[in-house]
Amino acid sequence: MKPIELKNDIYWVGAIDWGVRDFHGYETPRGTTYNNYLILDDEPTLIDTVKYDFADITIKNITTLIDLSKIKHVVINHIENDHATSIDKIMALAPKATVYMTERARKGLDRFFDMSGWKVKIVKNGETLTIGKRTLLFLETPMLHWPDSMVTYAREDKVLFSQDAFGQHIASSARFDDEFVTCASMWELEDAVWDYYANILMPFGQLIKAKIGEIVKAGLEIEMIAPDHGIIWRKDPGKIIQMYLDMAGGKAALSVTIIYDTMWHSTEAMAQPIAKGVNDEGLDCKVIKLRATPQSVAAKEFWKSRGTLIGSPTLNNLTFPTLAQFLANMRGLRPKNRIVGAFGSFGWGGGAVKEIYEEAKRLGLAVFEPGLQVLYKPSLEDEAKCYEFGKAFAKKVREYHATI
Repeated sequence: MKPIELKNDIYWVGAIDWGVRDFHGYETPRGTTYNNYLILDDEPTLIDTVKYDFADITIKNITTLIDLSKIKHVVINHIENDHATSIDKIMALAPKATVYMTERARKGLDRFFDMSGWKVKIVKNGETLTIGKRTLLFLETPMLHWPDSMVTYAREDKVLFSQDAFGQHIASSARFDDEFVTCASMWELEDAVWDYYANILMPFGQLIKAKIGEIVKAGLEIEMIAPDHGIIWRKDPGKIIQMYLDMAGGKAALSVTIIYDTMWHSTEAMAQPIAKGVNDEGLDCKVIKLRATPQSVAAKEFWKSRGTLIGSPTLNNLTFPTLAQFLANMRGLRPKNRIVGAFGSFGWGGGAVKEIYEEAKRLGLAVFEPGLQVLYKPSLEDEAKCYEFGKAFAKKVREYHATI
């Protein structure tokens, strides 16, 4: 890809990663992009770098616009490897540039690079940098999603360079939201937003609401949001801001997701009549077999639905390993405003259903008890109980949803 102009003299100079499918354990079936941006002004400024594998691509993109030695400023909004690990190559070609980052970012990059020869400027919340006709405003956003994080706002152009916030893991030849929806769909873009938020930003809902509140209070006009991953928001940046406020506030569909795994198909046989019961009670229901589905997709669907039923056979008196991994992942993501129920089969000793409820309570989630357990293979009578269990859970989800 060649550089793409966002606004007058502001360019995307990043790279598209069509092939990545594993992003530190988070599966990315759509691939991703590593976005960084070049502002041509009296003092040319680079906003972020890219993952080290793609350093040569961003350097080539930059050099089609300017000799790197003329870059005066390099802003590092976030030091995670996919954004900052080509900075050494950039600095080798732009040795006179000053690097701007938070104090925590400097401490972090010190662990990766010898910065003794670099000119580093530590910035704090609200500081500005004039680069000619433009003024850049730095806003610290600690724990969105790393302690070092900040965003940069180009005041005259009304562009927010938002690092990981408002991004998505999408590899596409389209750079902007209005372009993407013409070759794909708004549903796919929104689904990618949900996926990204659920797996990366879910634990930080209160911080997200507070930071968006700060931006609103500061009166920043935003005509474009340029994240470090995925599609750039230019047609309707307010849409993604509202999506984030909704997600941070715990918004969910009045629906049920069933997430299960199975050993000898007994728990699987329970899932089908349970889903039928949910549907017959008037709620949409999505059924996910965990071993056939990425954990990141399961996390997204959990977050999109108000209610989730988790089904597991008992193995060695405990939850089946794939479900245990899923619950451990949810422990880190810390979902709120959701209701959970549990079901499963067992042979000579149960335990999985009890463990699922213990974990749900530990997370502070609402629970629908008692769960449903079946000895070995479900009988016709058991299937009828499964159906009623699904109907009862759907009713409870509807009641719970009305209280949120």
